[in-house]
Amino acid sequence: MSAVHWGLLLVGLFGLFTSSVYLGMVLVGAWRFRREAMREDGLLRERPEFLPAISLFKPLHGDEEGLEANLRTFFEQDYLQHVAAMGGATAESGVSRVELLFCARSKADEGLEIARRVAAEYPEITTRFVISGAPWAANAKVCSLAAMAKVATHDLWAISDSDVRVTPDYLRRIVLPFADKEIGCATCLYRGVVVKGGLWSQLEAVGMTIEMSSGICADSLVEPVQFALGPTMVTRRARVEEMGGFESMAEYCADDFVLGNWIAKNGHKVVLSGHAIDHMVLQTDFVDSMKHQVRWMKSTRFSRPKGHFGTALTFGVPFGVMAWAGALLLGMPVLGWCALLGSMLGRSVQAWVVGRYVVQEKRIWTVMFLFPLRDLIGPLIWALSYASNRIQWRGEIYELADGGRMRRAAGSRASLATNKFASDDRR
Repeated sequence: MSAVHWGLLLVGLFGLFTSSVYLGMVLVGAWRFRREAMREDGLLRERPEFLPAISLFKPLHGDEEGLEANLRTFFEQDYLQHVAAMGGATAESGVSRVELLFCARSKADEGLEIARRVAAEYPEITTRFVISGAPWAANAKVCSLAAMAKVATHDLWAISDSDVRVTPDYLRRIVLPFADKEIGCATCLYRGVVVKGGLWSQLEAVGMTIEMSSGICADSLVEPVQFALGPTMVTRRARVEEMGGFESMAEYCADDFVLGNWIAKNGHKVVLSGHAIDHMVLQTDFVDSMKHQVRWMKSTRFSRPKGHFGTALTFGVPFGVMAWAGALLLGMPVLGWCALLGSMLGRSVQAWVVGRYVVQEKRIWTVMFLFPLRDLIGPLIWALSYASNRIQWRGEIYELADGGRMRRAAGSRASLATNKFASDDRR
């Protein structure tokens, strides 16, 4: 049995080494991120301010908890006020410099009805409502993006999910990189915010806030940004057309990764904004939360297989537990407790640095307390991502293939159809 005990100890110590190296990369990456965010803060105060015309794409699918509050934050942007303060026209040819586009599968969609109700309170914002019909490809969101692209007025496009909330300066911040003509795409990090629910919702939120942001900070030291994040993707019309339109990515699960990756492969810069937004966590119980997180992990597994496999070496607390158990069984309690407590301290430091200086988490002490626990269950979610190639998304079952392509599984209730889109405008 001593061989097993030594195995536990040595594997645990090896994992503590690799996760400590990773922690160091996260801390350096976080410092670089904060430096760039401070530079952007300075640019935001410069005059004349960069305020291009922009079309904002919002795909919708039914009602969801907090949707009205989410959408309202996009109507309450201070963009037009700043345009007017700079002496610029807030409208061109009757179209506002800020154009909001909402798309759903049918006019009766509850989410679209909520968007109409909120839009009626802001008549100064040009708003368009687009009906995409039944999805004609596996990725229904991309089908909606393709429909909205056909009616978008402006050449700078911002794509944002329905489950996010933003501050009034959001649009001004995310367009900043595009003052540089070489920028092809910009994206931003996000904080997980629990709408309602208990421990499992909190742990999922902490994973969004710290684990995901940490990975991006560390990755930035290895290679330039070559992906985008779904809650906010900003690009130019020309960049989308260059890759064959949104239609070209309609068979991919991780459309956000594909958009940024293809733009980068076409020779354009992809940048990470220094701004972070709120991503609402809608899953309330253990089962729903695990399904959601495993789906994300599976998507990453097929989009970036090597990076996803290496993620196993970044979980510090599980290796700390292994080293602790092995050391105690071998009669080395001091080493064991140092390994365990050191791993927990390292994850708390990681949560504090990333939470405070990268995503500006408001509940920093809660996050510091919960992240070691989230780190402990991380390997379980990672392992489950290899259990099958099937995911569940909006009540439908899909199968993933190499490269991140997906197809509806046999027996899935939805069917593909070729549909025309329709739109109606309100100015």
